[in-house]
Amino acid sequence: MKLYISLVFILFINLPFIYSQTCCSGGIPLSNSIGLTSASKGVMQFGVQYDHNNLNTLNFRDTKLDDDARLRITHSVLVNADYAISDRFSVEGMFTWVNQRRLITQFGNENLDLTSGIGDAVLLFKYNFKDLLAKNTNLNLGIGTKIPLGSSTKKNSQGLTLGDDLQPGSNALDIIYWSLISKTFNFRPTFNAFTRFVYRQTGTNNTYFGSLHYKFGNEFQSFIGISDQFFMLKTKSFPGISLKYRNVQQDKVGGSDIENTGGDWVSLIPSFGINITPNLIYSTKAELPIFSNVQGTQLTPTYRLTVGFLFKINPKIKVLKIN
Repeated sequence: MKLYISLVFILFINLPFIYSQTCCSGGIPLSNSIGLTSASKGVMQFGVQYDHNNLNTLNFRDTKLDDDARLRITHSVLVNADYAISDRFSVEGMFTWVNQRRLITQFGNENLDLTSGIGDAVLLFKYNFKDLLAKNTNLNLGIGTKIPLGSSTKKNSQGLTLGDDLQPGSNALDIIYWSLISKTFNFRPTFNAFTRFVYRQTGTNNTYFGSLHYKFGNEFQSFIGISDQFFMLKTKSFPGISLKYRNVQQDKVGGSDIENTGGDWVSLIPSFGINITPNLIYSTKAELPIFSNVQGTQLTPTYRLTVGFLFKINPKIKVLKIN
């Protein structure tokens, strides 16, 4: 009983620091980055991305506060691998590494919390329903899981275990539902309009601070956008732009909602890709906040930058020789 009271006391004295830093928006962008484009049977795709998430905007609900004493930066490396078992069915996996920093500057003093390590992984099964909704329209549906590979017991410089929002891993098994609808047009076959939905039903970390039960809020994301292909200096390029809406429910500890977690975000995402070789694509995108309405007081994203490479390996074509 004394141990439980001590754990609750430690959690309580850290609440203003843990939860005002928005555990909803500072972690690894798992839902953002899963779901490589469908490929033909036998094609393997490998993607490597670096994601930089800067949070230096403090909000009270939908109002930006004049306070820059809090800074949070997340550096993530994401590795995707996708294999097309058939022209319609594919399997994708994603592995992550994360470095998170949270700096609080008050009264001339600085408090820095820093963690890094292997993050959680994702396994996703996808099926492509070609021309099911209409001609030149693909409906892709997927279901998968987030696998808790990363550590959830990292400690700060004082030897105290950090909150779940700063841990590389979550120690919880999530279910991920994914869908993508894309359409091309006869007047310009390279022009593509798309909408994507991702819902993450989060599990519970049953050993938070030893014996507490912590659950990140369920997350819903929707995207709508367009992209096209152009030749620049005899090289194929892929400009695009999309609008993103994100909703996160409040986190829970012991079944009770946690203040200063959860909210709604809207952002604009311009992107650009270019073929370095026929099978190697370089891409970059920026996520620029337009609107945020958070629960209580939270840090919200100031900007996000992602760069990466995608490499495709086509199956060997067997040539039948006729004598």
